[in-house]
Amino acid sequence: MSSELSETYACMPSTERGRGVLISGHPKSNKILYTNGRSVIILNLDNPLDIAVYGEHAYPATVARYSPNGEWIASADVSGTVRIWGAYNEHVLKKEFKVLSGRIDDLQWSPDGLRIVASGDGKGKSFVRAFMWDSGTNVGEFDGHSRRVLSCAFKPTRPFRIVTCGEDFMVNFYEGPPFKFKLSCRDHSNFVNCVRFSPDGGKFISVSSDKKGKIYDGKTADKIGELSAEDGHTGSIYAVSWSPDSKQVLTVSADKTAKVWDILEDGSGKVKKTLACSGSVGVEDMLVGCLWHNNHLVTVSLGGMINVFSAADLDKAPVALSGHMKNVTSLTVLKSVPKVILSTSYEGLIVKWIQGKGFSGKLQRKESSQIKCFTSVEDEIITSGYDNKVMRIAFQGDQCGEVVLVDVGSQPKDLNLALLSPKLALVAIDSGVVLLQDTKVISTVNLGFSVSASAISPDGTEAIIGGQDGKLHIYKINSDTLTKEDVLEKHRGAISVIRYSPDVSMFASGDLNREAIVWDRASREVKLKNMLYHSARINCLAWSPDSRLVATGSLDTCVIIYEVDKPASSRITIKGAHLGGVYGLAFADEHSVVSSGEDACIRIWKITPP
Repeated sequence: MSSELSETYACMPSTERGRGVLISGHPKSNKILYTNGRSVIILNLDNPLDIAVYGEHAYPATVARYSPNGEWIASADVSGTVRIWGAYNEHVLKKEFKVLSGRIDDLQWSPDGLRIVASGDGKGKSFVRAFMWDSGTNVGEFDGHSRRVLSCAFKPTRPFRIVTCGEDFMVNFYEGPPFKFKLSCRDHSNFVNCVRFSPDGGKFISVSSDKKGKIYDGKTADKIGELSAEDGHTGSIYAVSWSPDSKQVLTVSADKTAKVWDILEDGSGKVKKTLACSGSVGVEDMLVGCLWHNNHLVTVSLGGMINVFSAADLDKAPVALSGHMKNVTSLTVLKSVPKVILSTSYEGLIVKWIQGKGFSGKLQRKESSQIKCFTSVEDEIITSGYDNKVMRIAFQGDQCGEVVLVDVGSQPKDLNLALLSPKLALVAIDSGVVLLQDTKVISTVNLGFSVSASAISPDGTEAIIGGQDGKLHIYKINSDTLTKEDVLEKHRGAISVIRYSPDVSMFASGDLNREAIVWDRASREVKLKNMLYHSARINCLAWSPDSRLVATGSLDTCVIIYEVDKPASSRITIKGAHLGGVYGLAFADEHSVVSSGEDACIRIWKITPP
């Protein structure tokens, strides 16, 4: 057997309330860059399934930019480190420099590709630094700021200039190289969130939390105009981006709108169009990032929704892209609807995906809480969270209907449905299990040991309960009572996951000591042993529909696929499947497995028989 990556559904940019998000574009194509956690995402706007992920930062990444020739990418993180790496193939590392003592908020290349300026937080007054890209040598002194510098920009034409802005309400202008402080512009009355030169170098614009945008001469930094208050933003402006012809700008704001402005000859800005972004009117719809890239106008909301407008037709409805922003904790493949995948993430979001297409919608729930366990059957989703409740949610298409909450009295550890009679659910809690019939608790059973995982047979007559003691306890279910039948002892760590095979002739279990075991259900003997190839705890496990393959996902970032009828040594190992660990697994069919992880991405792997 062998495996190859078939599709990746990308995570969305990390966002933070009250802060802008930086996205940037490739100089010669429609690819864009953004960051989430330790990952830098390369996304092709022409094909959202064309994704590349760079995950070599040791700390959460904050910003990434292509070099002017498109061959290199410079990305920075919260530790003040800048990494310069190849934009193609293996993303080979060219250089790494410790630039600031704190988080880097923005960086930009010089137009000749020889220098990089970075700004952010630092000790003392070290908030900005410019350096040679190949040696790290300083190319200037950047005085004049007293607080964190949120944005910086390099003039794209000679003579070179650098402009910076930040939390001290200042816009500073530097001449060089080597760069030296020239003057400060004190025109804003709140944080200045973003500053950008026009592509022709003739002007630059700064936008601020004071809801204003100021326009300056690119050579002298003389103020020449501002964005009109008429039809202007009513909230903080977080980001700004120029059109390729330097005649218009795009702005986004906390007022949940994006605006396209005409920049007139006198330097003033007049609203040309207010763009309607998809979404409701909640806090998550505040717009925090934007990019005018070729014919695309890209906006990013606080909730991680990317809207892509056509610059040629501003009235055309945008293409909406979205996904998860945090650890995707579980996923399921719908049996009733072909090619549909549902996934849930730590923050309580449920996303619908279609194989071959990608993002297909967020399922709107009336209740919003962190999801721990998740499963689905026919036209119903069942979830449990950290609030001691199990939710049964009716859903159809992209909408969730009635939500029924059932309080089980303790935090659920695991959640299982009897697939042939899905009204029956088994909920594992720390001290035992709770049996649910539809929305009623029919019994709460104290088992006398600490429970860590569970499974229920499709017909609802048998339960396997895994304990912190590493034992599998098998019970017969009769109405609302459990009768112990057997205890299996082979694991050497707390049980983390148990799953019946689809043909119900076997079950598989995994533990925190990195071992998985396949058991024969009738004889309760070990069917496949020595599955000890992970280097950290096993988080999830899945069977192929034909019960021939079993896959395990681990904290060690790997997915391992075993053939039940062959020795464990003839496995497939998918290394580095998800940065930070694999937390969700499901088979889409006999030849493809879906995985999710802490990197907030979802991937589909094609399995080829030998």
